[in-house]
Amino acid sequence: MAQAKKGDKVRINFTGKLEDGSIIETTLEAQDCCTDDDCGDDCGCEYGPMELVIGEEDFFPMVEEALVGMTPGETKIVSIPAAEAFGEYDAEAVFTIEKELLPEDLTPEVGDDLVLTGEDGEELEVTVVEIGDTAITFDANHPLAGEDLTYEVELIEIL
Repeated sequence: MAQAKKGDKVRINFTGKLEDGSIIETTLEAQDCCTDDDCGDDCGCEYGPMELVIGEEDFFPMVEEALVGMTPGETKIVSIPAAEAFGEYDAEAVFTIEKELLPEDLTPEVGDDLVLTGEDGEELEVTVVEIGDTAITFDANHPLAGEDLTYEVELIEIL
């Protein structure tokens, strides 16, 4: 039976989990599927096998490396340390801005994901973590920063 190698286009199923076992993403079933007809593309409603070319880094490089040598139907478990996933949590990426410096029509709530644009035009994705009387605190870390991940990957077929 053929073994997957770098450069092969493959179809895989996977389930990614945090250390506590909670599922962060999977191709096997819908997670947190919305009930609204107008949910966006990121609502988690779509699932099914993923296609990728091994070595093009369309997925975590450690997962793609694990696919090399696998045969269709084979399953592997890959542990991805935080530094190789979404990075270590950086306390310096948490910052506070005075409300008067923000647009007047901005009325964020704790937990909102926003894109802030600096004077230089650079965009920064942030999460609102605290709202005070005069200032708002943002966290620019990825929501999964500092988290070690485990992926169970099944090679379905080599295309």
